[in-house]
Amino acid sequence: MPEPTKKDDGQPEENVAPDSGDAPSENSVVMTPKEAKVATKDTEAIVTVTEAEAAVPMPAAETPQPQPVVIVVTELEPVEGEVTDPQPLVTEPVENGHNEPEPTQAKKHVEVTEVIEEEPGTPKVPAPSMKKSADTKATPIKDKDDDVTASTPSPPPPTEDGSIPKKLSIDLPNDSDPESTRGRKDSVWSLGDGQPPEEIDKQIETPPLSTLLIEKPQSGSINVGGDINFVAKVEAKDLLRKPTIKWFKGKWMDLASKTGKHLQLKESFDRFTKIHTFEMHIIKAKENYAGNYRCEVNYKDKFDSCSFDLEIKEVSDGSQNIDIRSAFKRSSEGQDDAGELDFSGLLKHREHKQEEVPEVDVWEILKNARPDEYEKIAFTYGITDLRGLLKRLKKTKKEEKKSEAFAKRLEPAYQVDKGGKIRLVVDLADPTVELKWYKNGQEIRSTPNNRKYIFEHKGTQRIMVINNCQINDDAAYSVTAGEEKCTTELFVKELPVNIVKKLEPVKTTVNERIELECEVSEEGAKVKWMKNGVEVPTGVRSRYRVKSEGTKHWLIIDDATKDDTGTYSLMATGGTTEAHVQVDLKPLKILMDLQSVTVLLGQPLKLNCEIYPGNVPGRWYKNGQLIQPSERLSIIHRTKNHSLDIECSTIHDAGDYTFVPEGYTQTLSAKVHIIDPPRVHLEALNVPDDTVTVVAGNKLRLEIPISGEPAPRVVWMKGERVILDSGNRVRAETFADHTCLTIDIVEREDTGNYKIVLQNEAGEDTASVKIKVVDIPDPPEAPMVTDVGGDWCTMTWELPRYDGGSPILGYFIERKKKQSSRWMRLNFDLCKETTFEPKKMIEGVPYEVRIFAVNAIGISKPSEPSKPFIPLAVTSEPTMLVVDDVTDTTVTMKWRPPDAIGAAGLDGYQVEYCIEGTDEWILANKELIEKTRYTITGLPVEAKILVRIKAINAAGASPPRTTQHSILVKEVIEPPKIRIPRHLKQTYIRKVGEVVNLVVPFVGKPRPKVNWLKEGQPIDQTISIRNSDCDSIMFIRKAERKHSGKYELSVQVENHIDTAMLDIQIVDLPGPPQAVKIEEVWGNNVALDWNPPKDNGNAPIIGYTIQKADKKTMEWYTCIEHYHRTCITISDLVVGNEYFFRIYSENMVGLSESATATKDSALIVKEGLQLKIPEYNDRDFTEPPIFTQPLINTFAIAGYNATLNCSVRANPRPKVIWMKNKITIIDDPRYRMFSNQGVCTLEIRKPSPFDGGVYTCKAVNELGEAQVDCKLEVKGGFTFFELMKRGVPLHLIDKYMNESKTSEKSESEKKGSI
Repeated sequence: MPEPTKKDDGQPEENVAPDSGDAPSENSVVMTPKEAKVATKDTEAIVTVTEAEAAVPMPAAETPQPQPVVIVVTELEPVEGEVTDPQPLVTEPVENGHNEPEPTQAKKHVEVTEVIEEEPGTPKVPAPSMKKSADTKATPIKDKDDDVTASTPSPPPPTEDGSIPKKLSIDLPNDSDPESTRGRKDSVWSLGDGQPPEEIDKQIETPPLSTLLIEKPQSGSINVGGDINFVAKVEAKDLLRKPTIKWFKGKWMDLASKTGKHLQLKESFDRFTKIHTFEMHIIKAKENYAGNYRCEVNYKDKFDSCSFDLEIKEVSDGSQNIDIRSAFKRSSEGQDDAGELDFSGLLKHREHKQEEVPEVDVWEILKNARPDEYEKIAFTYGITDLRGLLKRLKKTKKEEKKSEAFAKRLEPAYQVDKGGKIRLVVDLADPTVELKWYKNGQEIRSTPNNRKYIFEHKGTQRIMVINNCQINDDAAYSVTAGEEKCTTELFVKELPVNIVKKLEPVKTTVNERIELECEVSEEGAKVKWMKNGVEVPTGVRSRYRVKSEGTKHWLIIDDATKDDTGTYSLMATGGTTEAHVQVDLKPLKILMDLQSVTVLLGQPLKLNCEIYPGNVPGRWYKNGQLIQPSERLSIIHRTKNHSLDIECSTIHDAGDYTFVPEGYTQTLSAKVHIIDPPRVHLEALNVPDDTVTVVAGNKLRLEIPISGEPAPRVVWMKGERVILDSGNRVRAETFADHTCLTIDIVEREDTGNYKIVLQNEAGEDTASVKIKVVDIPDPPEAPMVTDVGGDWCTMTWELPRYDGGSPILGYFIERKKKQSSRWMRLNFDLCKETTFEPKKMIEGVPYEVRIFAVNAIGISKPSEPSKPFIPLAVTSEPTMLVVDDVTDTTVTMKWRPPDAIGAAGLDGYQVEYCIEGTDEWILANKELIEKTRYTITGLPVEAKILVRIKAINAAGASPPRTTQHSILVKEVIEPPKIRIPRHLKQTYIRKVGEVVNLVVPFVGKPRPKVNWLKEGQPIDQTISIRNSDCDSIMFIRKAERKHSGKYELSVQVENHIDTAMLDIQIVDLPGPPQAVKIEEVWGNNVALDWNPPKDNGNAPIIGYTIQKADKKTMEWYTCIEHYHRTCITISDLVVGNEYFFRIYSENMVGLSESATATKDSALIVKEGLQLKIPEYNDRDFTEPPIFTQPLINTFAIAGYNATLNCSVRANPRPKVIWMKNKITIIDDPRYRMFSNQGVCTLEIRKPSPFDGGVYTCKAVNELGEAQVDCKLEVKGGFTFFELMKRGVPLHLIDKYMNESKTSEKSESEKKGSI
């Protein structure tokens, strides 16, 4: 980049060519002030002018020759330069994307003349836009020519018409510009912030009206120390909650943290107008409060902002009369003046310390100090507003002091493109003075290998060359010569980012996705998206999403609304592109139109419709007037459905209703008609509960007033039946103002609700009248006898189904004997209750009772008679109650039945006990027991109890029998004692394969321990032992020979032991005899001899059986049985036959399974004698059945098995048939029949009184038949109550009871005779 040089006389100096010939040429910029300066009262102007954009680079061969550029800046008021370009370039401060007008200020006109020499053949390039910054640099200047600063821009491109001089009018604001528009860098150079030349003439679109702010804050001006109030208003009609508002000063300073004595923020809400009011009140304004302010309102996806300016006017310029340290000292947090509008609150908090400082004239110190010492002086004397200090300092005049070390100082500022190089040159008045260069206060030292900084010496010139300038080289540089110091600033300019692909216009509808795409020339470039000149918010909760990929950038709106319509632009450093986005509403579709309705007066009214799209709001109108919701009227919008609800309609709600969707011209209309329905005036009857009472048989005429327009149609109904006006006995008539119901002869069936229905065009009304016909009541249902005694009973009954329409006054009760037909009334005074207790009845005699109901009209017919019942008495108390057994938790009681049982019999016993010291009797058995022994379980140990027994029958519980003394629940030790049954005291014999089941009872308390041994050894596992409290059972399912032996049973209770021996013998069939032989044969005799069998079957041999067989036939015949000896002589053998013999051994089990035969045969030799055998006739053993033992009349006890036995003789074997009451017993599980060796047995399992009767045993064979009879009576059977429960007919119950009484009498007579 060329190096700017300057001479004291202000004339341009010739450029010094660089060593290399291909380097770009340098331009010389000369700023010449006018001969005479116009001294103004306000201030001096220091103007800096820069090129806005770098020139288009050219090849080395085409590099143009140096072209002088002369820029003349003057302060004459007003002075205008001449520029041939007819288009004026006017730049204004841009704040947050809005082109806001500057506050009214005094402006200086500066003439800038630019002379450009163009080489022929140079390509024409459009001139880049230039933005002239209106800010001034506050650095004091030593030389007189340093009133303005010069820059060293790149060579500008030529204009289209060659070297045509341009006249540029630039407005420079005075020094009262707001601080927010000034900065270190932008206050000197303004790069890339202007508009392109081709867009200067374009009219900037006015942004759309705010969707939130209905009143915006307006700019204003006040004097120092004055107050001002800024107001912003937001309409909350469509908002569900309060919007969020923020106040800013400049671009980023949030004023919420600055509230205090000088700044107050207020909020209010008007419930009637639905408007939020936000106020910012500035109190006792100071000069640094001036500037640009911004108000931002945010609600969900809606955003609105507004910028405004505040101008602070000074009252006087008496700057020399104020205390500089107090004037430019900013307030600390927590001090009395907290809340001032400055940036110090964002710095690190430091505790304010007040120190006593000697009074000095700071203005004199500042006037005599170098500019680089201002900051140090401000810090030393506690001055924090350095910017304001410099601003005031410029207004004061001071004498400029000639530098002793520098003949020419550094320029105030330099600019260089990124990657280029810059030369910083100073002239020394004394070349021998030591020179040092600094960057941001750090000394720059030259090193051999460092080519970044190059230091050159040319006479009195000292040059520092900075190669390859980068962003980090953008800094403040200074050079010191002895005690003097010279400073400058270097600005490194980045190349602009150009637009490669522009935005394209978009036209879409609501709720669609919008995607704007743009491409720039550099990857990763920072761009800014704008909408209607306002920066688009892209935060986390924003509706807008920004995406970038390489050089492409996108702005995405996922769910577009109509508010998204506008001009969107993308701003880069090299240009701006914009496109218009049009978001239209979707076509309106009416899914369900409004329907005209007719509503009854006072009824709810509902109008609804459905439209698409569903998120479109709308307004309701009635007769052209807007409808507002209220407590009675509600407007509801749910997606597509819009409804208008009125809780209770009035006559004023009638009219034409219209629904207007917001943003559409289409409307939906309907009519509402309110009508008045007819009415039935039942109150005119003046009867309680609308009930009319009439006595059966009378005439009824009922007149009821009615109203309604038009005259209603009247219908009388009873249930579903319509009463006509042409009826005979019952008819309905209608007149103008009333209706009439007539019943000539009232009957009981006329009772009921009569419905009156009125109908007309306006609606319908109904009413009900109850007609009550009173008559004698219906007879009650048959009474129930719930309880009976010896001569009394308790009876209950239900109310009559129909009381005759009048309350029941009472009842009459009658009774009679079942066999009689004469009823006897039991009460002469009405019985008010539905229960009664007849008395003085005969026990055991069946009775019946019946009821009459009585009301005010009369007496009803009698009820059906009750079921026959027999008065019964309870039994007497049980007798002989004693304690049978006591353990630690149980007590066993036994007793005898009551002496007097009575006709009701005995159903069972109830056992109760009471713990001593309490009065509560506890029921021990939940169900009645029939036995006279019971064990009470679950008793506490060592408790004392009393026990009582009650006998229960159909009549109830008898008086209890209670123990005289309390019983201690504690088991008493009883030594064990085995009680061997008689049949076990001798050898117990059983056959092999039979079941062995031995029960050995014993006594002992507590429960003894039982142990079995066989001949001193534990018993075999095939033997099962089961022990209980009182016995031990030995069980062998299938006996074997090995089970024979002596068994020892031991029973032990603590140290007491009792033992018993049991001898068990298991016997089997014996083996055959041994060594059977023929000893001798003589005549017709044969002598046999043998030995006893080797195995006697574990039983003595009781005899032998000898059989013979003829050799011819080999058929065996028994010669003799039960023979005891082991030798025998067989006689009477047939002469001439040859015989074989065999012998069976026999014991108590039977004959051996096999016999031992003789090996040899015995031949009976004929000795000359002839035997004549007599002839015999076979005897006929057949005979008809004859009962040798008849059946015997038997008494059985109910619940215990009974058997009937008889014996019969017959051949062939007869068929035995058992009969009960001449009815054959076939396949009845309650009976079992046995027949063995002519003995016939019938077993009756657990007989009941019904099993009593005449039993017959009949034997039948081919020769005849015979039968025997007996009578069986069963005692202790069912009671009368149980028989009634079982549904036994009464005649059978009577027969059974009579027979039981007769049998008891006969028994008592027999006992008396004995």
